[in-house]
Amino acid sequence: MSERSAAQDTAGVQSVDRAITVLEILARRGEAGVTEVAGELGVHKSTAFRLLAALEAHGMVEQTADRGKYRLGFGIIRLAGATSAQLDLSRESRPVCERLAAEVGETVNVAVLADRAAVNITQVRGPPAHATSSGKVLLAFQPDDVRRRLVGTRPLTRFTPRTIVSPAALLAQLDEVRRTGYGSTEEELEIGLNAVAAPIRGYDSTVVAAVSASGPSYRLDADRFTEVAEAVKAGAAEISARIGYLGS
Repeated sequence: MSERSAAQDTAGVQSVDRAITVLEILARRGEAGVTEVAGELGVHKSTAFRLLAALEAHGMVEQTADRGKYRLGFGIIRLAGATSAQLDLSRESRPVCERLAAEVGETVNVAVLADRAAVNITQVRGPPAHATSSGKVLLAFQPDDVRRRLVGTRPLTRFTPRTIVSPAALLAQLDEVRRTGYGSTEEELEIGLNAVAAPIRGYDSTVVAAVSASGPSYRLDADRFTEVAEAVKAGAAEISARIGYLGS
């Protein structure tokens, strides 16, 4: 790394550190002006103003009515809400998943979309979305442009002879998922493993997660998909209601 790059990195870290300190100052004081922020940071007023302006642009701070002081903005609430929503999802889904598992006699998981993977919220890593029932549900309910970007145009990774590797074929199946309200996989990730999943919606009706039931293909065969899908969709609707979804 060149001296110039190192200096730029150091300056960038310093700016981040100062921005976080500004948020801490406002959290402690309730509101503060540029002069007060500059004094606590030990920087020139112009530097404090630039930091506040950058935070304001992202909604992290806002100016009070007299526009002379700053306070924490709605963006902070939005970020905190996203964190609590995920914690709520994990907590609120557990009893529903336990009942659902007992009802269908299969393993039940809740997953969220992370890049191109369907990640169970109690695990660190997850398999590629195109080969799982939860992944298909999470992809299906993305906006059209996001869905097509995530699916891509190149052949998808094959895990078994039954994996859907054609982007066009997958997109067509995702349309069917949106129509029926559930997704399924039949030995597409692993030979002998089938699964059915349904969408979980947040307070604003967007799909934030998927709940799935998975089991061995000799027990959870394709003939059971419709039956299990109804139970999984009911479980998804209950979890959605528990995290604030009021229905369409």
